Amino acid sequence: MRYFNILLCTFAVFVGGTRATLGQSFGVELQNTLMPASGGMAGTSIARPQDLTSAINGNPAALTQFKGTQFLFGGAWAEPTFNMTQTSQLPLIGVEPYSAKSTAPGTPMGNIGVTQDVSALGMPATFGIGFVTTAGGFADFRQVPQSNGTSTAQTIFNLPVGVGLEVTDRLSIGASMALGIAFFDGPFVGHSGMTPDYALRGTLGANYLLTDCTTVGAYYQTEQSFTFDNAVILSPLNNQINFDVNMDLPQNIGIGFANTALCDGCLLLAVDFTYKLWDQADLYRSIYENQFVVQVGTQYSMGRYRLRAGYAWAENPLDDAPDLNVGGVPLGNLASVRYTEGLLAITSQHRMSFGIGVVDVLPGIDLDMMAGGMFKDTEQLGDFTTTSIESYWIGFGLTWRFGRGAVIDLPAPNQWNG
Repeated sequence: MRYFNILLCTFAVFVGGTRATLGQSFGVELQNTLMPASGGMAGTSIARPQDLTSAINGNPAALTQFKGTQFLFGGAWAEPTFNMTQTSQLPLIGVEPYSAKSTAPGTPMGNIGVTQDVSALGMPATFGIGFVTTAGGFADFRQVPQSNGTSTAQTIFNLPVGVGLEVTDRLSIGASMALGIAFFDGPFVGHSGMTPDYALRGTLGANYLLTDCTTVGAYYQTEQSFTFDNAVILSPLNNQINFDVNMDLPQNIGIGFANTALCDGCLLLAVDFTYKLWDQADLYRSIYENQFVVQVGTQYSMGRYRLRAGYAWAENPLDDAPDLNVGGVPLGNLASVRYTEGLLAITSQHRMSFGIGVVDVLPGIDLDMMAGGMFKDTEQLGDFTTTSIESYWIGFGLTWRFGRGAVIDLPAPNQWNG
């Protein structure tokens, strides 16, 4: 039974830590921070996204801002530095005192999308479809014998399909549905393996042009509920026991504002507010509280060039009173839960980013590049567990524009993206 309890708890360590290496995320969600243009503006994209994948993945009402046919291929790399210090034994999960840096590599991300407006058919609408990396990361302390083989991995992709409709010259509404594909692997070979699952997530949004220079946008996103069947198979006393694990990405409520009144329309100022309902999400409600996120971004246009910068602030989501049951897996004591929390301690409140875009780097092709970093933060969890995390990320995207989308108004393209 001792090994039975060890494996239960170390599995909970796994599900809590799989995405800890995504240091730029809010909780465990990326929220457009790795998109090629929005990423340079700290992910701001609710009212006037500057790349089409941000509209496909975020507020679908903003799809109407992309005209003609547009295709984006983008990628990013996230590189964290994640350290953990454990000062006391955890007999239940077989962990001894240690202090080490995770040897897991950084995480590659891919974001691809295409939009098509159908105004030529008499419909004031734009459709979008994409392939988006929602999360993916690794934590590996296997080089430290005292960690008892702590090593985890997880990747989640989403395939969103959305439509934006121009109700009036000023009001747009939109809806999207995303199919999520998740893969994760537990820490002990022979007791758990790569387990997939699929789940749907819906989004409803609206955009309103308050003035010729000011846009407000808002969206609501449902939770995305995964059930990993037989994620852990244990055999205490030669009796096989299978465990399912329930995990939800949270409901999100967002509102954003964008303005181009300054510098003759060449300066875009944007701010997004998002509230993430972790308390209603399976697994994460055990160790997270609801989280408030503020993202501020700017873009200055100089002819063909776009200079971008952004800052994001996010509440520390860790719960001061975590539950002893995580995703349906019971933990034995608070010290083990704190160790689990430590692997998910994305606690830094401050992130900055920068980017540059070039219109028509080749005829009909735009180039966007971005980079960002999360400031170092150290968190003490209970009496025995301390974590430290910081990270940086880089990314790029190429956008091909056809038809009406190939027409860009210079020097002030911030009014619309097409």
